Amino acid sequence: MTVATKTITVIIIEDFKLTRVGLRCALNSNDDINVIAECENANEGLELIKSKNPDVVLMDLGLPGMNGIEATIKTKEISPKTKIIALTSHDREEEVVAALSSGANAYCMKDIDPVKLADVVRDVSNGVCWLDPEIAQLALNSFPKVENAKILENSSSQEGRVPLTEREYEVLKQLVLGKSNTEIAKELIVSVHTAKAHVCSILQKMCVSDRVQAAVKAVKEGLV
Repeated sequence: MTVATKTITVIIIEDFKLTRVGLRCALNSNDDINVIAECENANEGLELIKSKNPDVVLMDLGLPGMNGIEATIKTKEISPKTKIIALTSHDREEEVVAALSSGANAYCMKDIDPVKLADVVRDVSNGVCWLDPEIAQLALNSFPKVENAKILENSSSQEGRVPLTEREYEVLKQLVLGKSNTEIAKELIVSVHTAKAHVCSILQKMCVSDRVQAAVKAVKEGLV
């Protein structure tokens, strides 16, 4: 007997109609993803989220009026279980950094490959956080570099703060680049189980709950 796969419901909030159509067609080409509504502004989007309670929202950060960052924050308040994928076409560092503080579950550039976007929707609906490598690089470029030795010294002096090991710093760099556990394992030539254990240790030591928060904190504090 075949077990039916749960369909992931999606709402798209994007002000450009052509982009909305493209996103809808790309996602609806997958049997397990269903775009149930779309709109062009945040106010209408928030009403749709309240009434339809989607699994995932694709949120354009550059919306007119109430922008996507504010709308993301409000969505988390009215529908905490809804996952948000923030979409941006901006390449200005300050806007990327501002977006990282909005609390979305994933951050993607709008030119993301449609197949990859569908994978991100699936991952996010299952509780995985994802950061587009291009966004991670832009964020990295906006912060001054800090030597690891200085970080270790500062970290050791802070009450309750445990410094990361050299291997954990290597794993953290991969997290900032948006790499999955499998990709980290391949890059560092370790098992997936070992990569996952390092990630769990990093999250605990950095006092964050997911990979995106770890990446954002690493960038903001100059850890990588």
